[in-house]
Amino acid sequence: MSVIYSPYDYAMHDDPYPTYARLRKEAPLYRNSELDFWALTRHADVHAAGRDPATYSNSHGVSLELWSPEMAKRQSFIAMDPPEHSHFRALISRGFTPRRVAELEPFVRRITRERLRAVLDAGGDFDFIHLVQDIPADVISELVGVPAADRAQILRWSNESLLREEGSGAITRASATATLNLVGYYQQLIADRRARPGDDLVSALIAAEIDAVGLSDADIGAVLLLLGIAGNESTTKILGNAWLQAARHPDQRRVVFLSPARIGDWVEETLRHDSSGQMAARLVTRDVELHGTVVPAGARMLLIYAAANRDPAVFPDPDVFDLDRDRSRTLAFGTGPHFCLGASLARLETRIVLEELVAAVHEDYQVGAPVRVHHPNIHGLSGLPTSVKAR
Repeated sequence: MSVIYSPYDYAMHDDPYPTYARLRKEAPLYRNSELDFWALTRHADVHAAGRDPATYSNSHGVSLELWSPEMAKRQSFIAMDPPEHSHFRALISRGFTPRRVAELEPFVRRITRERLRAVLDAGGDFDFIHLVQDIPADVISELVGVPAADRAQILRWSNESLLREEGSGAITRASATATLNLVGYYQQLIADRRARPGDDLVSALIAAEIDAVGLSDADIGAVLLLLGIAGNESTTKILGNAWLQAARHPDQRRVVFLSPARIGDWVEETLRHDSSGQMAARLVTRDVELHGTVVPAGARMLLIYAAANRDPAVFPDPDVFDLDRDRSRTLAFGTGPHFCLGASLARLETRIVLEELVAAVHEDYQVGAPVRVHHPNIHGLSGLPTSVKAR
């Protein structure tokens, strides 16, 4: 088996994990000279690096294809190191408190039922991704304060902003245009909220201060761009992966359909077994020795979380989709200061959507050929034909 060299190929491959297993065994510190990056795949290494921002910096962003201090500025607080990162995160986390997330449950359940009822009334043949992608997009728009009339357009731009060239992972013209459209929209939304504050995250960020200094429109816009895209794609990809893995493992699917209380296990095992976020890039700030090799300061390092989540040193029989396993050390949402701020919201949304599906349809649903997203980091689907029978 040949090694997959491109980060793009890691995420695009239907099952990149055999390659990850080979890297863990033969090259625990992997070097790609052609594309000029290093990679870590073992759980212990990835976990340690994620908790050491002084050595593994976010200052150049988290994506190799967007690698530069200038591009990092557009990625908001995920492209910062403590203490600056800590200040921004503390402000933004006000919109993701346990109370605020829990309050969203009735809203998530209502819009899920509305969308599910529409496809069931139409006969039960639909694209699963098209069904579920509106739900997290509506939720994050509700948090941010995007008017309902604008949300479909925001979702289209968000999806287009993630488009990458097939085979290279390069940013497409459509992606760049969509990103600029989002930036322009959010700048107008910020201006509107400065004139007419509301009960939403934009208004809260306008009122926020760091060391007695308010955030600039550019700072707030970068946060909104990040949340608007990540808040849509992460939950959509988790849901698509969960639905596909259950179809491929009917014995495990039967468990959750017979015992809906196990849906939480379904969510967590999907996060471990089929991680939607495959990796994150870091800048190595000092010479560091790993597995007998010195990685020089200034090097680009990939932390491959998806490989760590199938490390047999932590997860026995890691390639088996098993709802009963211990997943307490899963790194699906990262670790350390950059642990995903929206993890609790993504888990809530995924659980509720799957609960409503299990309650509404029969166990023996069918799926067609999945269509993979073209993105270096995101391991997920842009399409999944599905046929269900209503209960």
